[in-house]
Amino acid sequence: MEYRQLGRTGLKVSEICLGTMTFGHGTEEQEAVRIVDLAFDAGVNFFDTANAYADSASETILGNALKGRRRNAVVATKFFNPMGTDVNSSGTSRFHIMHTVEDSLRRLQMDYIDVLYIHHVDTQTPLDETLRALDDLVRQGKVRYTACSNFEAWRLMEAMWLSDHNGWERFAAYQPQYSLVVRDIEQEIIPVCELKGIGVVVWSPLGGGFLTGKYKPGERTHGGTRSEEGWAFPQSYFAANADQTLATLLEVAAELDRTPAQVATRWVLEQPVITSAIVGARTLGHAQDNFMAGGWTLPAEALRRLNEVSHLPDRYPKSMEANMHERRNAAVEMGSLQA
Repeated sequence: MEYRQLGRTGLKVSEICLGTMTFGHGTEEQEAVRIVDLAFDAGVNFFDTANAYADSASETILGNALKGRRRNAVVATKFFNPMGTDVNSSGTSRFHIMHTVEDSLRRLQMDYIDVLYIHHVDTQTPLDETLRALDDLVRQGKVRYTACSNFEAWRLMEAMWLSDHNGWERFAAYQPQYSLVVRDIEQEIIPVCELKGIGVVVWSPLGGGFLTGKYKPGERTHGGTRSEEGWAFPQSYFAANADQTLATLLEVAAELDRTPAQVATRWVLEQPVITSAIVGARTLGHAQDNFMAGGWTLPAEALRRLNEVSHLPDRYPKSMEANMHERRNAAVEMGSLQA
């Protein structure tokens, strides 16, 4: 297992992060404990949950599974989604943040959270209120690093400016959707994270299971999977070339004698700026397959084929400005300048 620094921090996390969204939703506690045990055996030290996963059962199960091993685990959780019926039981207000962190700590049976993500965008709370509350939690020792998920590029830049300007804790990581069939973040988000030294921890590197080998090109539902349940299957975000990408993935996986899931996750990990990929597992068998995406490298030709087939066309303004360096460089060839 490879370990990478989380953004510009000194914290090192495994390139594979165990996602626990299924804990309490398809994965019972005994199986979850076995999956966590296997994760440690595979070298995984990074664990991801959220207060709303499985109506908070995910945090509880993960906390139980990590008993006696807290010092060896980097634990990330998230907040935003409703955690009750009260008008203030969701969002990113100071009021909600302070309450929800205490609840997460209780469920996780921990004194501190290593990485705390804002799960979604809250358009009803000023960003400076949220960031100041997160800074207070770091100063209180209840949170080690702050982060966000699903922010637009401009909102992420605004958050970084507010933190730097006010001397508040700045985001250490950003958690986006990213896979061979959802590459949108390459246009704006990845450049921001690279510029600002923000770690990128990817969710859904397997496209909600679409890239695991269970599906054939053209299929969008499969028995006994998320797509059949209508749960956490992100097909609405798939690129128009998703079926061509899947076909190439299946070919490459067969040639490499690897599973499609291993190749798809490996592709994500070999893209620029990516820190870690969150892989979930309902069963021990799924976990064994997913953890084998760590510790090896795609052959250059396989990487090239996957890059090309899944590539998205540039959007404006990049589509207009991408080659403007050629126009600038052409100035040195002007006759009037050489006279």
